[in-house]
Amino acid sequence: MNNSPNKDILSFLVNEIGLDESSIKLAIKLSKKNNSPLPILLWSYGILTYEELDKFYYFLFRKN
Repeated sequence: MNNSPNKDILSFLVNEIGLDESSIKLAIKLSKKNNSPLPILLWSYGILTYEELDKFYYFLFRKN
């Protein structure tokens, strides 16, 4: 996954998962800095639960 998420991904994280925009912005910065995928970074920092991570990956793979 690209480290610069598009509007669909941001919308999903805010509207479906319920994340704050500030959490997403921080995760994007850390993702770019650490060169790691956004979903894994969100999960590893405890921003997403395992179930939310699964839902996020389902969204990403369904979208492609």
